[in-house]
Amino acid sequence: MIVVMNLDAGEENVEAVKERLHQMGYKTHPIYGTARIVIGAIGLEKSATPPTGLETMPGVEKVMRIMAPYKMVSREVKNEDSVIEVGGVRIGGNQLTVMAGPCAVESYDQIYKIAKGVSQSGAQVLRGGAFKPRSSPYSFQGLEEEGLKFMAEVRDELGMITVTETITPADVELVASYADIIQVGARNMQNYALLKEVGKCGKPVLLKRGFASTIEEWLMAAEYIVNEGNLQVILCERGIRTFETYTRNTLDISAIPLVKILSHLPVIVDPSHSAGDWRLVSPLANASVAAGADGALVEVHHTPNEALCDGAQSLTLENFDNMMQELNQIAKAVNRSMATSDNKCVEGKEKV
Repeated sequence: MIVVMNLDAGEENVEAVKERLHQMGYKTHPIYGTARIVIGAIGLEKSATPPTGLETMPGVEKVMRIMAPYKMVSREVKNEDSVIEVGGVRIGGNQLTVMAGPCAVESYDQIYKIAKGVSQSGAQVLRGGAFKPRSSPYSFQGLEEEGLKFMAEVRDELGMITVTETITPADVELVASYADIIQVGARNMQNYALLKEVGKCGKPVLLKRGFASTIEEWLMAAEYIVNEGNLQVILCERGIRTFETYTRNTLDISAIPLVKILSHLPVIVDPSHSAGDWRLVSPLANASVAAGADGALVEVHHTPNEALCDGAQSLTLENFDNMMQELNQIAKAVNRSMATSDNKCVEGKEKV
């Protein structure tokens, strides 16, 4: 359920309502929006007592039950879009944020060269894999902590924030000590122990949709993270498994506007893993932004033919720059904004 507070309700009244809810056996998650103050209350059905008497407490406007099974990520809790802010970068709202970099960190020189190139083209976030969950145990598994160190060094030198994946609960603390955004990959979307751990880490979490998961399952996975007190969740549509064999996965374009209706969380897309073919990455990114996506997560490599993984779906630096120019045109058409590499927003109506 949610307790809607009057906008002029003081902090003392908000704390009193939270304390009352705690006594009833509920976890509380206050959300301070521009239109209202909401206290989300989550409790196990068998342990929480019926919420009686809350309406009479000072500052309370009304008490509402949330009908969706995903409570705190639902639009019922927060009607306005959530914006995740990290390191001066805003993800969500009117701004489009592009995260770019290699599938895997291979060396310091490699990640630096790619980071410098994508930053010059307008990417604000550097992506790169240090821990690589691969289908084959014989494939490159990543540089692990050494790769995290390389990304952190490049971040400090170039001023980009970083996103990288963690694959086990035991590694969350290590990854969070280096990265700015923690990624939960498609294979781990329903790894509930991992979701709980990243929910406690205090860092923003990028949650990819599982390749065989429904939208409700995806949002319920986000709920696991939020239920641990972490409201900084970014959803990533990366394609689902269908009968089609010409692409690696099938990008679910319809999921973008649908999730934006159901949830207040920002939604980005991963056109690289959706396609599995670099030639499709730019068209899919363009279509996703036109459908309402808040950004894209793109694989880029300076020499894709020499990449240790996913070279076939990686853009060259030149192709990435061309994609960014196309995205700027799409931003103009849908009245959105493209972000520049110095964290300043460039209105889509104007030429960059």
